[in-house]
Amino acid sequence: MPIRTRPTTWRTLATAATAALTATLLTPAAADAAAPRESRPVHSYADAIREAVWVDTGLDEDLDGRTDRVAVDIVRPREAGRAGRKVPVIMDASPYYSCCGRGNESQTKTYDGHGDIVRMPLFYDNYFVPRGYAVVGVDLAGTSRSDGCVDVGGRSDIRSAKAVVDWLNGRATAYSSRTGGERVRADWTDGSTGMIGKSWDGTIANGVAATGVEGLKTIVPVAAISSWYDYYFTQGAPLYDSGPDWLARYVQTPEAREHCTEVARELTDGAPRTGDRTPLWTERDYVRAAKKVRASVFLVHGMQDLNVRMQHVGPWWDALGKNGVRRKIWLSQTGHVDPFDFRRAEWVRTLHRWFDHELKGIDNGIDREPVADIERAPDEWVTSTAWPPRGTHAVTLRPAHGARDGVGTLGLRPGRGTASFTDDPALDETDWATRIDTPTPEKAGFVTRPLTRDLRLAGSSRVTVTVTPSTPTAHLSAVLVDLGPDTIRDYADAGEGIVTLSERTCWGASTEGDSSCYRETRAKTADVGHTVVSRGWADLGEHAGTGRGEPLVPGKRYTIGLDLAAADHVVPRGHRLALIVAGTDRGLIDPPADTPTLTLDLARTSARVPFAGGAAAFARATSGPPVTAPHTAPDGVRPPAATAHRVPGETR
Repeated sequence: MPIRTRPTTWRTLATAATAALTATLLTPAAADAAAPRESRPVHSYADAIREAVWVDTGLDEDLDGRTDRVAVDIVRPREAGRAGRKVPVIMDASPYYSCCGRGNESQTKTYDGHGDIVRMPLFYDNYFVPRGYAVVGVDLAGTSRSDGCVDVGGRSDIRSAKAVVDWLNGRATAYSSRTGGERVRADWTDGSTGMIGKSWDGTIANGVAATGVEGLKTIVPVAAISSWYDYYFTQGAPLYDSGPDWLARYVQTPEAREHCTEVARELTDGAPRTGDRTPLWTERDYVRAAKKVRASVFLVHGMQDLNVRMQHVGPWWDALGKNGVRRKIWLSQTGHVDPFDFRRAEWVRTLHRWFDHELKGIDNGIDREPVADIERAPDEWVTSTAWPPRGTHAVTLRPAHGARDGVGTLGLRPGRGTASFTDDPALDETDWATRIDTPTPEKAGFVTRPLTRDLRLAGSSRVTVTVTPSTPTAHLSAVLVDLGPDTIRDYADAGEGIVTLSERTCWGASTEGDSSCYRETRAKTADVGHTVVSRGWADLGEHAGTGRGEPLVPGKRYTIGLDLAAADHVVPRGHRLALIVAGTDRGLIDPPADTPTLTLDLARTSARVPFAGGAAAFARATSGPPVTAPHTAPDGVRPPAATAHRVPGETR
């Protein structure tokens, strides 16, 4: 619940003495019963120690002849040090502390005349320092007060944060200033570290965890990248007309821009706009290194995030599970939004319990609670003991011709013949879905009959197409759509599913320079006639799966699998499920060099879709007495217009 301002009442010395005496007389059973279930705000935030150190990364990325140091701002409880108690650390490593700001209110760090932190962005320090945690904000290399270069998820980014974890555990060196200075030891911490952050910050948490660094106990990545290739491309199809070199320039300091020309060249040369997988992308693929992860993972993502897309969730989640990592997940209906801004009270409560369990070792039962929280409708949440839920199995769905030309069916039986469409880069998934029952030249659409039962889709899908192009280049889109009226969060709005209000609530203690009070939000909703459930895109030139595209031979048949993003969605009774195959999805992928016509071989085209209950559930939901399809509104949420340079961490 929000913290309300009121005077603090201290126990009298007599009361404290009585409590201490009682504690010494407790039986073992009573002592266990009296064990704390949560950390309490017993430390003074106003009196907290605020300091800065510079940790040596061991790299010289800016080639100035000395190893780079990254700035680390620390807020920690003074009383713990006086009592000789060591505290765990909550750490947010970010490139945005000075250039762009953090959170819904774009907060930046502020400092006093001595260079010590006055305002640490976000509520973490206000809330957790009084509860016996240190909160650490790390300026990534090449940003704010740090040396070095921004290399967008590569060695410099990850090492600049990992070095801080090493320092907190006595394995690295820190100094009292950016140059020179005295050595500083982290003798106030027990070394237990949890990393948290949204988007690029959460991405760094993923990357540091993938090094297997000792002392990192847990990470909480929010809307985070798990593979930087998949941020810029999807199976060879470009998502933006820029690369990591532009992003590095966006966040780095003028000093870094001047001295990091070699790193900039490597980013440009190593990430060609062809979409080929290069060693640069391999280095930035944390899924590949998931076997090294020792930390537990509490993952949060918006299922309609079109910045850091849900393609980053499925492979990372599955790889962590395969390697026995303890996991928890929240999936919202929002776009690129922090849970503090769509489920605030429950988020603070859950995050508090998670850090208490993972960093303080408090047995509060959170590890025995449901693994997944899923937003089924705006502000309406359900839980699953496992995710995807047990009993979920992939079902092969087949497209086929329907009673009318150009309007196909989707079911369990293979189809025959062909279906053709011509890429139209001016249209998008909303255009396709709203005209699903009308033959149009830019898509091939296939729909189930109206469902007689609710049908839950949970996990990642894959659409395999066999297609003949008419040109040497072609891009493909595959979309699963729930056809039927609904009220959803308006993820295409500027707030991506939220509206920011003027009222404020407070989450922790405040000082004159750092308020814990933040503007409240509410859900921004839209009434729609269809909902896009999952999407996937590919460059047909990547059909061989080698990581390198090749020109197509017009008239030759190719087979390619399109990986659709993970999702969790219930298609209600009376609605229909649609599979749409088309070309360029305007605003979400860039078009190919040509304008191809593509012909699908229906007998060799299918979709593997994970349903709770498997094939039997799908068969039951698509059989039985006819159900009248509900009236469909004219359109759904239109995807945002194309953004040439999108930044992981900003909302649109």
